[in-house]
Amino acid sequence: MSVQSSKQFVDLVVDLDGTLIATDLLWESIFQLLKKNMLYLFVLPFWALKGKGNLKHQISQRVCINPALLPYRQDFLEFLREEHSKGRRIVLATGAARQFAEPIAAHIGLFDAVYATDETRNLTSKLKTEFLLKTFDGRSFAYAGNSRADIPVFEAASEAIVVAPDRAAAKWQHAHSVRMFEAPKTSWRTFFRMLRVHQWMKNTLIFVPPTLDHEITNWVTLSAALIAFVAFSAAASAIYILNDLFDLPLDRQHARKRSRPFASGVFSIPFGLRIAFLLLVIAGLLAMQLPWAFSVVLGVYIIATTAYSLSLKRMLLIDVLMLAGLYTLRVLAGAAATNIAGSFWLLAFSSFFFLSLALVKRYVELQSTTLLEKDRIAGRGYRQSDREVVAQCGVASAFAAATVLALYVDSDSVVRLYSYPWMIWPLCPIVLYLNIRIWILAHRGEMHEDPVVFIISDWRSQVMIAIGAALLLYGGARA
Repeated sequence: MSVQSSKQFVDLVVDLDGTLIATDLLWESIFQLLKKNMLYLFVLPFWALKGKGNLKHQISQRVCINPALLPYRQDFLEFLREEHSKGRRIVLATGAARQFAEPIAAHIGLFDAVYATDETRNLTSKLKTEFLLKTFDGRSFAYAGNSRADIPVFEAASEAIVVAPDRAAAKWQHAHSVRMFEAPKTSWRTFFRMLRVHQWMKNTLIFVPPTLDHEITNWVTLSAALIAFVAFSAAASAIYILNDLFDLPLDRQHARKRSRPFASGVFSIPFGLRIAFLLLVIAGLLAMQLPWAFSVVLGVYIIATTAYSLSLKRMLLIDVLMLAGLYTLRVLAGAAATNIAGSFWLLAFSSFFFLSLALVKRYVELQSTTLLEKDRIAGRGYRQSDREVVAQCGVASAFAAATVLALYVDSDSVVRLYSYPWMIWPLCPIVLYLNIRIWILAHRGEMHEDPVVFIISDWRSQVMIAIGAALLLYGGARA
């Protein structure tokens, strides 16, 4: 393979998936199709039986991709703009469906021709090589690609440019010393962001039942709670990954979420699926070490949170009720893992308390939106005009939680558990302080989007929680 020194006289053929954009449109479109209707999961194999080209074509007839939201490789795109300004002819040749490729080419505005997959032909690898050789009919062309499937085209081109290569393409680039645009560097911090490790703090709710039942110092109980915590965290991270894959277009419209690993294209969709599957296996294996009731709760959590990600999050009020229920499920998981009977008082309190926090999340989203009063937030069932009603419901839920706690403190259950029940009464104003302060900060525009994470990380909240824990401890459990 010879290397051309005069680039402007050689047409530059550019791949799309993984090269011009840091994502794969087939995978993205599959997730968008399933988000519309999960029953397509049973139709996809029949489309694939008629060929990958037919699969891509059928999906593209039912899914729209917004070119403006895709994660373009900016350094490579800038290179293409420079080449175009020199008068170089640039061609887009992609295995993506034509219904996706043409709008993207129009959006970029650099391409002189577009060749893409149609219903009968999947324009990748050897088929792409044969097509380009026939199209150029003996004329030299340069080619920019990123994957193992592009290696046959590299071999046929007079000049190769490797962009953010996979392992096979990187090995080929190293052997031939051609020009390369490297992919953004990843780190453990990026990996942890994908898993949303900071969200694992929510799973500390698993320790609430054994703590309130004064069994947390029992090693058997504590070890069961720890196993449950890890299992729940693994399952939660798996669902977070799937949620991110379904929400790619919405995340890319969000000022903060657009930098998430999948929305930005740092990690590929197949990589995310492999990690999610591994995490679910880990969660299942750990659940087998605990009472069967925990597996039931974990299974309900996985189903419920998946349903939330696919559709329930877009339903007015159903979304916040579901969020509050998911928090309460964590409490139930702690009780199930440690064989502690569930408490009516605890479940009632947690339902109202977490409903208030779920409403905070929606209030913050409504507060930060720039949409008109009558327009809905993307992916939500709320309008900006709903903000005050959401706030009123949230504050009311906060007081309802405190009321349930007050009734519990005055119940026979506290008398049986504590030598000094009067020491538990300050928990009521502490709960009100935690919740109402969050609402005041939200009203000021100073609230973190996730109030549960805020409570756990905020030092003032930590002080209040520590005081509450001390009161529970020194209230004195009866032997």
